[in-house]
Amino acid sequence: MPELPDVEGFKRYFARHAKGRRVREVVVPTPAIVRNSSPQGLGAAITGRRFEAPIRHGKWMLAPAEGPALAVHFGMTGFLVWSRDDTDRHRHDRAILVFDEGELRYRNMRMLGGLWLVRRGEDLTAAAGELGPDAAAIDGDSFDELLKSCRGGLKALLMNQRQIAGIGNELADEVLWRARIHPARPCGSLDARERGRLYRELGNVISVSTRHGRIPTERRWLKSRRRDREPVCPRCGRSLERGRIAGRTTFWCPGCQPRAGS
Repeated sequence: MPELPDVEGFKRYFARHAKGRRVREVVVPTPAIVRNSSPQGLGAAITGRRFEAPIRHGKWMLAPAEGPALAVHFGMTGFLVWSRDDTDRHRHDRAILVFDEGELRYRNMRMLGGLWLVRRGEDLTAAAGELGPDAAAIDGDSFDELLKSCRGGLKALLMNQRQIAGIGNELADEVLWRARIHPARPCGSLDARERGRLYRELGNVISVSTRHGRIPTERRWLKSRRRDREPVCPRCGRSLERGRIAGRTTFWCPGCQPRAGS
């Protein structure tokens, strides 16, 4: 599932290929991918307009086009592809923005996510729901208050887009592992030192990941070990444990992340 770092990478890719370019045509081979309008309505709204710099909030990308905007959610399998011509279109290219210089394609195998036409702020809210502050921009005091006011589990809070936007399953596991905090801990069980450590590691993981455009897969990152047959902790070498927490498959180190806290 694309998370904040992935969408930051897609935003940069969109800016590189679409910013400042005028839309000549909008081709939608899969009409259902346009969620709140029709392919014709989307095309009429943005054809002839130039894209401005895209914006990311959480897992959403918003691309203004001299008035209306295109809101993009990538679901589990979505990404962008640039091509100089139309000769290599793929069956999973669900929507295509055609420019004089080439075309930018929204490719999405599983059809989760989609495109929304945004004319007013409430259009984005209708599509995305009420989003919390972006995880890359939240300040330390706000994060601390968020944790202190939470009555549930820590991992569930981190992945709740209404509370803090952009963190998904893998990013939450990575941050919690680096902060040495068990993902099943209740928010209220963290002391001030743990809350501060969690905030610092959130910033560190997001900073490095956004530079890569994804969570890095080097062996010193937890993500790289999740896919091993017998995953071990990159820090201490102990076997990782696996279970369902907050409804999602979760990995943690029983040595580095004791359930009772550190």
